[in-house]
Amino acid sequence: MNLEEIKSLIDMISETDITEIDVEEKGVKVRIKRGYSRANVPVETREQPPVEKPAPEGEEENIPKREEIVAPMVGTFYRAPAPDAAPFVEKGDIVNAGDTLCIIEAMKLMNEIEVETRGRIIDILVENGQPVEYGQPLFIIEPL
Repeated sequence: MNLEEIKSLIDMISETDITEIDVEEKGVKVRIKRGYSRANVPVETREQPPVEKPAPEGEEENIPKREEIVAPMVGTFYRAPAPDAAPFVEKGDIVNAGDTLCIIEAMKLMNEIEVETRGRIIDILVENGQPVEYGQPLFIIEPL
C-alpha cells in the first residue's frame, strides 16, 4: 500500500461507524484505529551510542545501558490523554511493558505509544504539542 491508498482508506473509515480495520497487502500490514483506544503500535527502540569518557578499569559492566524510544510515525506528540490531564510519564518514572508513554496524533487518529520493556524514563526529548517525524527520538529509557 502506498501513502495515498492509506489516506484514502482513512477518509473512507472516517465517514463510517467503523472503529478499527486491519489490511494486509503484499506482506505489508496496516492497522487503523479511531479514538483513544489502545493502539498496538510497535515502539521502535535503538541503543544510545556509548559514552565517550572511558570507565575506570574493572567497572565497564556498571555503565547503565540506555535506549532511545523513537516515533513510529509522523504526527503530533502529546504527553497526556487530554489538555487538562496529567502526563502519562515524567522523568524518573519507572514504566512497565505495555504502559502508555504518549500519544501521537496522525491524520486525526490518536495512537497511544506503549513501552516494550520495563525501565526508568531518563529524559523526555519532545515538548507537548510538537510535531514529530518517523524515527525521531522521543524518550531515553534505562532498561531495568
